[in-house]
Amino acid sequence: MQQGQGRELNWNDTIVNDGDDFILLEPGEYSFSIAKFERGRFQGSAKLPPCNKAILSISIIDEKGQKLSTIQHNLFLHTITEGLVCQFFRSIGARKSGEKLQMNWNTVIGARGRCKVGVRNWTGKDGQEYQSNQIEKFLDPPANIEKFLDPPANNDNDDDIPF
Repeated sequence: MQQGQGRELNWNDTIVNDGDDFILLEPGEYSFSIAKFERGRFQGSAKLPPCNKAILSISIIDEKGQKLSTIQHNLFLHTITEGLVCQFFRSIGARKSGEKLQMNWNTVIGARGRCKVGVRNWTGKDGQEYQSNQIEKFLDPPANIEKFLDPPANNDNDDDIPF
């Protein structure tokens, strides 16, 4: 078990965490914030050899900054998927297209960006059909990236201005 993934419950433990309510988002473009980052290892598959992976908990947020849902997303650190990793760092404003970048994972938590969310259909071990959201693509930040990443406080009351 990796650190940060909780612990095994004993038969007589006291429980309190109801967990997050599951919300299936409509496919589309959404803003996001990185809530959590963990280092992991991918064991390999027919399409991708074993490699490191970044396990991201991505909070999908509305235009007011309220969390709508959380999607777990794996970024595989391999040259085969390097374009996807570059796409992620461009999305959070840490890299420009074509620019060399040494990945700095210490800056990822709290980073914000835009992504395209889709719906994935899958069959559980119980034979039931399920749906879940997935990140299909990380989008380039808007031209006004500073305003996007750090939106100003809504201050409609001119009486609060000190001059």
